[in-house]
Amino acid sequence: MQRLGPSFGIGFVAGLRSMTACAALSWAASQRRTRVTWIPDNPGARGLITALALAEMAGDKMPFAPDRRIPPSFAARLAIGAAGGVALAEPRALRRNAALAGMAGAIASTLLGRAARGGTTRSTSGMARGLTEDVVAAGLAVAFVQNAMPQRRKPLGESSHDDPPAW
Repeated sequence: MQRLGPSFGIGFVAGLRSMTACAALSWAASQRRTRVTWIPDNPGARGLITALALAEMAGDKMPFAPDRRIPPSFAARLAIGAAGGVALAEPRALRRNAALAGMAGAIASTLLGRAARGGTTRSTSGMARGLTEDVVAAGLAVAFVQNAMPQRRKPLGESSHDDPPAW
């Protein structure tokens, strides 16, 4: 049986804060907790991606911040959720299922997060809801990285007889 909780979970983080999910994946890759090698894991990349995650959190509170449901933003969240789902899936999980679980998490939190935030961040309560969302996204990201299984990462296309098909 495939455990797809981490896949769904990192997708959920991507729906709340897309760059927080990217930063979490970079930290997971640096700890060899991903099943792919294409996630940047060197200290410079981790620092840059983490800084971008913090900037996203700050920018999210600005009155000009775009709605997370607009097509480009929504598509990016789905793509990050899918990639993250594959990266954090257990070794025996099919990549297709892991990607779909990540996308499902991204869809769920994109819609739930927007509904919970309401229409504006200009009010004190809107700002508080945004900050709460930041804390939830960061906390979940840390939890999913810490609980991801250490894995032997292989380049794309490399497989062994024990691996399930890539898709």
